[in-house]
Amino acid sequence: MSDAHGSRRAILYALVANAGIALAKFVAAFVTGSGSLLAEAVHSLADCGNQLLLMWGMKQARGSITEDHPLGQGRVIYFYSMLVALLLFLVGGLFSVVDGIRHLSHPGRLSNPIVALSVLGVSVVLEAFSLRGALKEVRSTLRGRSMWRWFRETRQPELLVVTGEDIAALCGLAIAFVAVLLTVITKNPIFDALGGVAVGFLLMLMAVLVMREVKSLIVGESAEPALRAEIRAHIAARPEVVKVISLITLQWGEELVIAVQAQMAPQPSADALVDAINVVEESIQTKWPNAHWVFFEPDHAKN
Repeated sequence: MSDAHGSRRAILYALVANAGIALAKFVAAFVTGSGSLLAEAVHSLADCGNQLLLMWGMKQARGSITEDHPLGQGRVIYFYSMLVALLLFLVGGLFSVVDGIRHLSHPGRLSNPIVALSVLGVSVVLEAFSLRGALKEVRSTLRGRSMWRWFRETRQPELLVVTGEDIAALCGLAIAFVAVLLTVITKNPIFDALGGVAVGFLLMLMAVLVMREVKSLIVGESAEPALRAEIRAHIAARPEVVKVISLITLQWGEELVIAVQAQMAPQPSADALVDAINVVEESIQTKWPNAHWVFFEPDHAKN
């Protein structure tokens, strides 16, 4: 799993890139009257809010352990990730669709198309820089998986949101560029309006995909499948353990909660059994430092 510093770095890349892109798009949309560019400007502004909310959520997730929150507050990042998808992706997408439909009903002339195309071209470069930073963090967690499988299995919602935003942004820029170009070639502003609608639907689609994954984390997901298998194999290989009866893992923000039920090797006394359990727990936390909580129950294997 990529560490929190990697996720913050990816978020910061995206924030810097999107702030510059949003400003350039709003200016260009005002100058040209382009509906596609306005939709893209709103998208980039929403993305800036996206990154700020995620950074705030990651800060909140480092809250201390209290009597009311005995396992800490790591899962608060799931709330902020859902908020980002719902309020920024979906609302931004809905605005783009509504504005595009308005331009379809009352199409306006596109002025200074060179400005629009130039801004879109620069935006592609900046967005590609942001996506490169996000993918660098993603690649460290792929473990031979496809991007789609990573999307479905990752337990890092902040990296999921940033990567999804960057992918949607690049696709949206491509749509807007083609829409403006077709408007210039055909002199028909309907293509620009259709581009705004298409960008909006793209944002809403990404919002639904992200919300589905974050909802699963909010409900409660185990560690990633490959990590679960590694933890089980590690425990089963310990000389103190005869058999792993059951293993439950729970992703808790950046931390892991592990509950083990295992048949232990015979020990001469109760104190020796406790010592053996402590050795196994220590070995787990040494190998996986983010396994902050390990609960161990010795039991007899049921035939």
